[in-house]
Amino acid sequence: MCSLEPDRLATALGGKQVDSELVDWLEDASTRLAALPTEQRQHTAKLMDAQLDTVTDLLEHGHYTEPVGRRLHLLAASLASTCGWHRFDQGQHFAAGRLWNGALTNAHAARDRDLGAGVLSDFAYRSIRLTQPGAAVEPLSQALVRTRHRTARSLLHLRRARAHAALGAAADCHRDLAAAEAALMTDSPDAAPAWCRWMSTADLAVDSGQCMPDLGRTDEAHARIDEGMSLLPRSRDKTRGIFLTYEARSLLRAREVEQALAVANQSLDLATRIGAERCVTLIRELAPAFKPYRQVDGVTDVMDRLKAAPLAS
Repeated sequence: MCSLEPDRLATALGGKQVDSELVDWLEDASTRLAALPTEQRQHTAKLMDAQLDTVTDLLEHGHYTEPVGRRLHLLAASLASTCGWHRFDQGQHFAAGRLWNGALTNAHAARDRDLGAGVLSDFAYRSIRLTQPGAAVEPLSQALVRTRHRTARSLLHLRRARAHAALGAAADCHRDLAAAEAALMTDSPDAAPAWCRWMSTADLAVDSGQCMPDLGRTDEAHARIDEGMSLLPRSRDKTRGIFLTYEARSLLRAREVEQALAVANQSLDLATRIGAERCVTLIRELAPAFKPYRQVDGVTDVMDRLKAAPLAS
């Protein structure tokens, strides 16, 4: 880990020169915070907010060279994107959007088109999540123009496929799914941008499965989600919780109620353990789909659990 003299940050914040060593330290600290396991990350949101405030203050009040300024803008964009996801996970969609706007501004200032594409993808994901798929298509199309990396393009095509499926545009959906798979399966000599480095065949399988019910192919949805779940590493437990919710929804659509109950309980246990409010919200949204099956053993119990599940204040 980079070391830093105690007075260097205070001096920089006081309007003096911001040097590359200070930026090294800030980048290292931010990387360590972002890399924490999911169970610990729920307790570090305030630290990430403070880190973003510090970098923003340095940009506004410090003195620095053009290369150092670019690094500060890149760090501010990355931190704002991460903090935006914290707000999104807590259901604070307006606050998330404000942070992502800041991330987009800083990515533009740093002249990083790839990072800008990632932020546009965040906005699109929010639109899909808020059942506004029509608002997601154009930002994703813009993002695809901004990036050339295969992994990034795979994720963008996959999210646009989700939007097309929700809109009932089957041909467009299948075209994007095919493009997402082709891009992910093509080797690239360069490392993927940080904002999409997590993208994997597990995500491709599960999100492809998510498209299928909207296209009237429920059986295929269940098979693809199962495939993705089997590929997902333990380190991505928050994603696992979301995927379990998708699986429960798919099982309910197939009227496999008892299996859906087991999966919903598993997802709720996981979401509660890691403090993932977005996962809890997704699971609670399943409650109306369980209502027609109240006579099935366990349904009343799981509905009570869903009703009592804690949400972010």
